[in-house]
Amino acid sequence: MTRVVVADDQPVVLQGFAAIIGAAPGLEVVGAAKDGRELLRLVAVEKPDVAVVDVRMPVLDGIAATARISVEHPSTRVLILTTFDLDEYVYDALRAGASGFLLKDVTAERLVEAVRMVAEGSMLLGPTVTRRLVEDFTARSTPVQVTGIADLTPRELEILRAVARGLSNAEIGAELWIAEPTVKSHVSEALRKLGCRDRVQLVIAAYESGLVRS
Repeated sequence: MTRVVVADDQPVVLQGFAAIIGAAPGLEVVGAAKDGRELLRLVAVEKPDVAVVDVRMPVLDGIAATARISVEHPSTRVLILTTFDLDEYVYDALRAGASGFLLKDVTAERLVEAVRMVAEGSMLLGPTVTRRLVEDFTARSTPVQVTGIADLTPRELEILRAVARGLSNAEIGAELWIAEPTVKSHVSEALRKLGCRDRVQLVIAAYESGLVRS
């Protein structure tokens, strides 16, 4: 059973998301919070697998709360929800450790799927978010040094580039003519060598290092 907490400062939205997630097989909502500080208390007590977090909340916003969760409770993955498709906090949220980013107008089915994907460690970025990330990274004139890039094998570099394009393990396997479990193994090695917690962080590393350019 995947344990989930939900945080949003709008009561109707909070109750709605909690109801949708709680009704899905295999998912259990163990708490709901109306601000970031309350969210941190919930995460500390309940130790959920996933926290579904609104970006804009009083007392402590979603970005600051995500950063705290990533450091203090690294086993809890954060799925960010926002009203704005070009929210200025997209980049900051992902850098803070968020594992996914979706708009609040998603369907109930997509929300449930997103929670499950994030719980499994999959990357979850909408097309608009991915484009925003690419624009942010490629606007940099000079790539930054990313520890571990030099340690990747040629195959791991190839797979990292594919991950940065948003491909799933199955899609990478089909493109490179290798088995999906082999892809998963290479992704795991890349995560270890680069010190990344999930695929979102791999994408960030790929762009920051200059390995991938638009």
